[in-house]
Amino acid sequence: MSPSPAQRQAVRDAARWYAQLSSDQARADDLAQWQSWHDSNPLHQQAWQRMQAISRPLAGMPRELAASTLLHAGRTRRQVLYSVAILLGGGTVASLGWRSDMRRELTAAHRTAVGERRALTLADGSQVLLDTDSALDVQFDAQQRLLLLRRGQVLVTTAADVSARPFLVDTRFGRVRALGTRFIVSVDERGSETAVLEKSVQVSLGAAQHLRLDAGQRAAFGPAGIGPLRANDASVGAWRDGSLIAIEQPLGELLAQLSRYRPGLLFCDPAVAAMKISGAFPITDTDLALAALQSAFALKVQRRSRYWVTVMARH
Repeated sequence: MSPSPAQRQAVRDAARWYAQLSSDQARADDLAQWQSWHDSNPLHQQAWQRMQAISRPLAGMPRELAASTLLHAGRTRRQVLYSVAILLGGGTVASLGWRSDMRRELTAAHRTAVGERRALTLADGSQVLLDTDSALDVQFDAQQRLLLLRRGQVLVTTAADVSARPFLVDTRFGRVRALGTRFIVSVDERGSETAVLEKSVQVSLGAAQHLRLDAGQRAAFGPAGIGPLRANDASVGAWRDGSLIAIEQPLGELLAQLSRYRPGLLFCDPAVAAMKISGAFPITDTDLALAALQSAFALKVQRRSRYWVTVMARH
């Protein structure tokens, strides 16, 4: 069944709101107006709850182009429209929690744009490197040193603390406690992951689930729990040095990672999504990374514009 005119309009409105709220000019009254729009109609809520699935790659695109691209997607790519307005229509995201997450991401004290990485030195001397499109709050007090990772990925190198306060990183899925260490934490809509580069961390999901990780180990955590433990490889943390390293990685997964470092939409043709790729690809010049893929593999990079790129088989 095709989307109704009302559903199509809700998608267009959601695209405009997303582009507006994601811009550097977003103001507090924009959030209030967006919430009024969101709460006024269940169709608005459904469209907004699905928006993140297709709009995250638009971060960093000029606002007018972002809205135009999403609206064009709504008209010409029916599967994208379905994913926003209809797909999983029987399921309900906890809209209050999602809305709260969105607001926290937009107002986080430390944020990076698409393609940007930024180093921070915290009050205790700890070092934090924010990856692309990340949002972070820092809350230090007399009892603890707490990082709230709202979105994206960070590399943390902890410093000794004279008061022996615990160093914690919270995501919406759980908590990572540093045990005098250097480690990475990431979070997206599906879950979180931590990878330990030096010493150890402890991952906790509430009071009942805990897992200790030592140097060279990583684990995902989220709605399904923690683990299993996996060994780090050369791909872990390569972003800090400006590259993505693929080791027999499906092309679709590699492009999903690469898309985080470039504005616009980067699609993978399903016919080649499972192709196994190995190599190192620069994140500081994603066009060069795409050119390397096209040169080294039987692939073609098709560009509708800088902001709409598809990787497909070369015929």
